[in-house]
Amino acid sequence: MAEIIQKDGTWIFDGDALRLTPGRDKNVSLFRRTLAELNVPLGALAGISFEQGRKTGRLRLRLRDGADPLLQATGGKLTEPNDPYQLAVESDRYGVAEYLVDEVRGALLLDEVPSGPVDEYLLPGPALPLSVSAGDGTASFDGEHVRLEWNWKTEDAKAAAGGRSLALGDITGVEWHPSAGLENGCLRFTVRGAETKAPPKYDPNSVELWGFKKDPLMALVAAAVQVRLPHPSAALLPPEPVKELPAAPEADHDALLRRLRELGELHKSGVLTDEEFAMAKQAVLKRM
Repeated sequence: MAEIIQKDGTWIFDGDALRLTPGRDKNVSLFRRTLAELNVPLGALAGISFEQGRKTGRLRLRLRDGADPLLQATGGKLTEPNDPYQLAVESDRYGVAEYLVDEVRGALLLDEVPSGPVDEYLLPGPALPLSVSAGDGTASFDGEHVRLEWNWKTEDAKAAAGGRSLALGDITGVEWHPSAGLENGCLRFTVRGAETKAPPKYDPNSVELWGFKKDPLMALVAAAVQVRLPHPSAALLPPEPVKELPAAPEADHDALLRRLRELGELHKSGVLTDEEFAMAKQAVLKRM
């Protein structure tokens, strides 16, 4: 077992998984404190590194693509204070950090864990139910429905339609974006049959975010929904080959010839008109 305890948090490796617990220091972000403990299985790791600095260093985990619904939903856009896969290390614990790195790397080699993408989520996502208020609304998720409620800061055109209840089965995608510069962020849901390119300010399936302290908490809602949607690797799989239907047994040739003779007799006797005879004859010939 390898363990490092810092103000920023505690990382413990038991050979099978890394347990990441945020610290209680006032500088630890609200997002990481709310996310709480993460248990990262060895199979979800693509690598680990440690970077030394003059006063503090930084441990970093790299997860395999597609292993974590939080990273999938946020597109890796969580800023450094909110990134649960980084840990600030004080200079007097550099040796401990390097030992942890060696232990994790050794286990990855011993278990021959590949670093490539995975086709299923290996982390469970945030616990439910969830409810977060930020920006122009409140997003809640109970595992079956996402509910969006608006506040006094919501654009009138968006608020006029009232709150939204989105069934999980109707949601085809979810994404979280932080605000950047003059561009606001958002929590956006893509709903089957209601796709739109409208800005989050006007999109009834989006919560607009303005860069305040609680904005990253909306990423928890995004991750909780993401883990319950089809894994993104499903879209990359080649389509299943079309199965050919078994060929129908060949019609009995002699029976078709007899049918032609019968049609000819019916035509001669006047039972079938010229047009009826021609159509019936053509149908039989197509089966031969």
